[in-house]
Amino acid sequence: MNYELRLYLDQLTAKSASIELNSTYARAIYIVEGSIAIKNGVSTRLTLSQNSALSIPESFSLGGGSADAIMLRWELVNEVDNSNKIQASQSTLLLAAKMALGDLSQYIIRCDRVDFPPEGEALTHRHLGGGIRCLLFGSIQIHTLGNIHTHQPLSAWFEAGPDAVYAATDKTLASAFARVMILPRGLIGGKTSIEYVNSEDKNKPKSQRYQIFIDELIQH
Repeated sequence: MNYELRLYLDQLTAKSASIELNSTYARAIYIVEGSIAIKNGVSTRLTLSQNSALSIPESFSLGGGSADAIMLRWELVNEVDNSNKIQASQSTLLLAAKMALGDLSQYIIRCDRVDFPPEGEALTHRHLGGGIRCLLFGSIQIHTLGNIHTHQPLSAWFEAGPDAVYAATDKTLASAFARVMILPRGLIGGKTSIEYVNSEDKNKPKSQRYQIFIDELIQH
């Protein structure tokens, strides 16, 4: 079946009114800055703050927390679904990518953050599944399929998985991106999704560091 992985940038003012989001196949939200308030069901309430994430595919209410917030929201949907489009003044669709997936119970959703020091790099590699990345700070150059794309903060890009990618980050500043990937269920438990194209690179020191927030089976 054809699905889309979509990434939205949501901006909420402090104590803003609640927004209702419908259920979807899989969803991850990551707080870039500030805080948000979530109500899920009759009595479950929680607050998320900067550099935290949550998987919440079911329907829920989202509102501003104690400070203005910038949030990244990934949703795996049927490619014709437009039910979770928030008011244009609060939400921007950064990127949508089609994904041909089989039985969703055979996949996981993983949300993580990848940090690089100045002059960091990710040696030429592939992944075992596709996903959308969004730069948080610094800058990054993505070399793939004979092209080079430079990304600045809150710029998003899709990596399909099988295509070889080399990445180089800012020469003077630390850089980081947040991402969500849809991966085979056998990788649950934080197992790496990366495969290095050149065998000699596998054991070389790596400059990137990972922080996994979500690593869950898709329940549909």
